[in-house]
Amino acid sequence: MTTRPPGPPAQDTAPPTGVQPAQQAGLRAGLKNRHLSMIAIGGVIGAGLFVGSASGIAAAGPGILLSYALVGALVVFVMRMLGEMAAANPSSGSFSAYADRALGRWAGFSIGWLYWFFWVVVLAVEATAGAVILEGWVPAVPQWAWALIVMVVLTAANLASVGSFGEFEFWFAGIKVVAITGFIVLGGLAIFGVLPGSDHAAPGFDNLTGHGGFLPHGPGAILTGILLVVFSFMGSEIVTLAAGESPDARRAVAKATRSVIWRVGVFYVGSILVVVALLPWNDPSIAEKGSYVAALDSIGIPHAGEIMNFIVLTAVLSCLNSGLYTASRMAFSLGQRGDAPHSFVGTNSRGVPQTAILASVAFGFVAVAFNYLWPDTVFQFLLNSSGAVALFVWLVICFSQLRMRGIILRESPEKLVVRMWLFPYLTWATIGMISFVLVYMLTDDSEGGGRVQVLLSLLVAALVIAVSLVRERVRRGRPGTLT
Repeated sequence: MTTRPPGPPAQDTAPPTGVQPAQQAGLRAGLKNRHLSMIAIGGVIGAGLFVGSASGIAAAGPGILLSYALVGALVVFVMRMLGEMAAANPSSGSFSAYADRALGRWAGFSIGWLYWFFWVVVLAVEATAGAVILEGWVPAVPQWAWALIVMVVLTAANLASVGSFGEFEFWFAGIKVVAITGFIVLGGLAIFGVLPGSDHAAPGFDNLTGHGGFLPHGPGAILTGILLVVFSFMGSEIVTLAAGESPDARRAVAKATRSVIWRVGVFYVGSILVVVALLPWNDPSIAEKGSYVAALDSIGIPHAGEIMNFIVLTAVLSCLNSGLYTASRMAFSLGQRGDAPHSFVGTNSRGVPQTAILASVAFGFVAVAFNYLWPDTVFQFLLNSSGAVALFVWLVICFSQLRMRGIILRESPEKLVVRMWLFPYLTWATIGMISFVLVYMLTDDSEGGGRVQVLLSLLVAALVIAVSLVRERVRRGRPGTLT
């Protein structure tokens, strides 16, 4: 006989026919289709796109388009794999639950806690970033107070109901989508000289090759650009967690997965194309003001800086809201599988896992405090040690899908409504691409750079895996456990 740890074997048990995973687990299917649609569309637009693209443009010139396109392709492949598993078996634990079943309990435990750790650190980063903007508008309120306010407000929204989270995210994501769409339309009109009321000379696409060529720093700069932009894509997988709390999870996941190509293509590649077409890549204003503000200023849009600050604040609040939701649902799923305190599984009368939410936000508050008290030591360690977790998550999704395809075909082939293309060859190619990025990060020895992030993230991952293995050994040795 095989060992079975005590606790509910949720990862091995399919929901009864007609019962949605969220309802079965104690959560409520409170997310509407419009919520999920906007979470899927806006989830790929992080604050990093608005504030981090300038460094990528400086490093790779117009060639940054290839960096964004390559990382975008990587995200599309990973999301396709995740969508295949999530459409077949929607779960609030998403890839952690699939890793649990496909690779072993150690994998589900480890990647679940690493992902939770990543998001509680992100809570501190985003709360601080939002506080900086708000303090600039209302300096009478200190920065720490603004960080506290935004954390409390969004915690209250998450505690109220999953519908409250969905409503906040619907409007946050909607503002981001409208802003990016408007930017692309205005920029496109300016590029071709047809922007009404503008005397801006139409550059066409001359700036893509006119200042040292398309790759002014050589082909190697594309890889440098990849390191700078890869983490701005983190969060695209949130829709597969949220789908577990929707009335028609399978349909929502399938729709979100199939639309990820145009979402990445339009919002990332499209908007960056507008920036590098409107301005020479080495224009000083890109570094001084940020790429999007510089582009808007160049075509005479008044108050571009203030407009972009509002949009960045929206993106920050969206990320904070989603991060709290994601961390709490991952904690809930870990508790459901016996890999976290059982209290995390408890839900209130509104179907909200309040203990999981409060535990997650508590660690987020601790991280915020570290950011103010020891920003260059303790908090920097937290940042670096979670820096490569996104890539670890993507690797686990790939390896899980290799095993889950066979499990799904054997048990419920009719549920395979989303299929990874060119399986298993493209899955292995994606694993190779992610591994290459991790190895290439080791060549970046700058302070707080890729090498530090990979090594510290590996250290934390090794510790978590060690805990999971020891824990399993202890469970097997308990009296009364089947062996």
